[in-house]
Amino acid sequence: MSQQDGRSSSNLPMSEASEPDQAGVSRRSLLMGSAGLTLGGVLGAPAAFAQHTHGGAAPTLHSQEAEASASLSNRLYSVNPVHPNMADIAENPANVPPPITRREPATVRIELEAIEIEAHLDYNSVYRFWTFNGTIPGPFQRIRVGDTVEVTLKNNEESWYPHNVDLHAVTGPGGGAEVTTVAPGETKRFRFRALNPGLYTYHCAVPPVALHIANGMYGMILVEPEEGLTPVDREFYVMQGEIYTEEPFGTAGTLTESYDKLVEERAEYVVFNGHVGALTEHYPLQARVGETIRIFFGVGGPNYTSSFHVIGEIFDRVYLEGSVSSPPLENVQMIKVGPGGSGIVEFTCEVPGRYVLVDHALSRAERGLAGYLFVEGEPNPEIFTAIDADGNPIAPIED
Repeated sequence: MSQQDGRSSSNLPMSEASEPDQAGVSRRSLLMGSAGLTLGGVLGAPAAFAQHTHGGAAPTLHSQEAEASASLSNRLYSVNPVHPNMADIAENPANVPPPITRREPATVRIELEAIEIEAHLDYNSVYRFWTFNGTIPGPFQRIRVGDTVEVTLKNNEESWYPHNVDLHAVTGPGGGAEVTTVAPGETKRFRFRALNPGLYTYHCAVPPVALHIANGMYGMILVEPEEGLTPVDREFYVMQGEIYTEEPFGTAGTLTESYDKLVEERAEYVVFNGHVGALTEHYPLQARVGETIRIFFGVGGPNYTSSFHVIGEIFDRVYLEGSVSSPPLENVQMIKVGPGGSGIVEFTCEVPGRYVLVDHALSRAERGLAGYLFVEGEPNPEIFTAIDADGNPIAPIED
């Protein structure tokens, strides 16, 4: 959550979590016992852990199923439109704060909370994600060069692990990670001056760093230049990430992380905005013919480089590496973005229809990586139309 000039861009309600009864269970049995996760109840895990257990080993937890009002996690997301009995961590790509209109630096407050949530992964599976503010990617932050930024990181009391935040926009040790490492229930803060305009990633950097990122702890922060960005009609926020599970792709039930596959860079799932179907069934991008579109694109990773492409479109302008102070490239078919990197693409859709967002390493579509952009409006046969064998236009099929 960020605040600019006293205005909050987050609608996350906060409340105290009631203390669950103490009942010792293993991590695996805890996950399996919650396979029927509903919005009416999730598992609380109040025990604090100062060390990670690598490779998915099971720490001992003290927890039991909590009442609906007992867990902060229950109130962080809307009902899952595909599986209403499962939590949804996908970030709506339209959740982009408006452009900054002020022309003087200000003090901006960013509030993040590390929350671990068992939620929808694929059509028939759930996974324990690690998130900032309950979504993947974490909330899009928008500030201005020269701003003084006060960052607060809280680790939810129901988390199992310590977390922190490294913002690539920060000039200072660890990007803030060294001073924000928090055990469950703790809160820490720091302040920095935004010196460089651009689009930057942020992520958790507690070792093993790749594991925290793979489980969902990444997002982006835009530092606008003094003059701001060129106005467009629509802005979207899209990030690519990988998920490494012990179970093969498509396995039903509750899935567990695989540290071995992570270090071998063998992802079972590759996704946009958190999970399979996030930008197709859940939150497809929407626009109209003639509108200018800007996509803030980033790769959480932690391992794969993306060749980001929108099938059926050519990017009019591209800001490589998230640089907003360098002249953009023009007429570009795709952009290459590495782990922890970013890019900005702008284009206008002249023809209505469905456009597909992909990584042009197209095998990854078989692992869940795809998104939709639906463009509404009147046909434009001078630019695109189907024709018959005689070259005559074929009228579109009416719904």
